[in-house]
Amino acid sequence: MQRLIPALALMLLAGGALAAPKPCEELKQEIEVKIQANNVPSYTLEIVPNADVQDQSMVVGSCDGGTKKIIYQRNG
Repeated sequence: MQRLIPALALMLLAGGALAAPKPCEELKQEIEVKIQANNVPSYTLEIVPNADVQDQSMVVGSCDGGTKKIIYQRNG
């Protein structure tokens, strides 16, 4: 029992770190890598405030603690 409480505390702290907000530029870069791996020739990724999202189907990510979205548009 003495080992269980510190172990649970560490798990809770680690879980909070995993759920930490991701900076937009970092997330955008990760998404770009995935898009390029699928050989998409021409696309646009844009970081916008939540209020500026016109079409929810274009949202591919949420960042900065949920205050901004990353919008994807395939060109051509």
